[in-house]
Amino acid sequence: MSEAGLGVMDAVVLHEPGGPEQLRLERCPVPSPGPGEALVEVAAAGVNFVDLYLRSGRYPVPLPAVLGQEGAGTVRALGPGADAHGLRVGERVAWANVRGGYAQFAVVPAERLVPVPDGIDDRTAAAVLLQGMTAHYLVHDSHPVRPGEDVLIQAAAGGLGLLLTQWVTLLGGRVIATVSTAQKEQLARKAGAAEVIRYGADASDVPLSDQVRALTGGEGVAAVYDGVGAATFAQSLASLRPRGIVVLHGAASGPVEPVDPASLQAGGSLFLTRPDLTHHIRDRAELLDRAREVFDLVARGMLRLDAVDDRPLHEAAQVHAELAGRRVLGKVVLVPAAGSDRRPAPQEAERKP
Repeated sequence: MSEAGLGVMDAVVLHEPGGPEQLRLERCPVPSPGPGEALVEVAAAGVNFVDLYLRSGRYPVPLPAVLGQEGAGTVRALGPGADAHGLRVGERVAWANVRGGYAQFAVVPAERLVPVPDGIDDRTAAAVLLQGMTAHYLVHDSHPVRPGEDVLIQAAAGGLGLLLTQWVTLLGGRVIATVSTAQKEQLARKAGAAEVIRYGADASDVPLSDQVRALTGGEGVAAVYDGVGAATFAQSLASLRPRGIVVLHGAASGPVEPVDPASLQAGGSLFLTRPDLTHHIRDRAELLDRAREVFDLVARGMLRLDAVDDRPLHEAAQVHAELAGRRVLGKVVLVPAAGSDRRPAPQEAERKP
């Protein structure tokens, strides 16, 4: 996909699945956009847990691959037909659920790019889009949060957990958060958590579900947002009130064992769903609507990113190790070094191959 004259760039490349050490910073040709695609100079790329699944091989991808499912930057070239989606060279854009962000330049389908409004900087756009749209569908579609409801959020001090906590609170829900450290507890409470339960080294001997019921008058919660998976699922189910729902939106600790449907009946006619962002931004109209609402709430200060860690591109492997070890607070974005050996010249940028 390279085109002579566009130069070379830094990119983090995965040649075979495995641990963080498989991520290697390499010099690669700047890619050229094909039909319906845009070349974006990456200002920042968000790091998400799904990147770890892709790197490890849990979610197979064609190799070699540049990871990074989320990013923001500036359009530098358009392929044939890409302008049909209203894009312009020089426009600031962001994207989610498209690989290639761990690099100085990325080729992205034009229909998957969303404009970044003037009130949002590139770093913020890269940090919030994927997890912000995920939080949006979780609280509006997977389980529409109602005022006064008790909701349990597992691992509430991660990037998604903090956004979820804020959004549930905005909708009038009462958040019970689980976190592993005192520092993470402070973040969860700042995001709006009414109650915080510790796990890990500081965990109580009392089962989580018993603690949840003690905080809800014995009733249990209306919903559990669980992105942890194997380690938390049983207690998530046990924390529900009758007709409550576990929204299993991730598996950071590993996949959940098969569930006997009869256990849902025995627990109180419970519900279980395993959603994915892909199915909630299937068409461009839905993608733009969710992105606009996320950016609007951020611009108005109603959704905050209080813990965003900027890291250089060459630290991608280290960031993956920290994320897997739950040593990350909030959100991490990778920032490529300023420029490549040579940016596309203006006439090259505007040419449609």
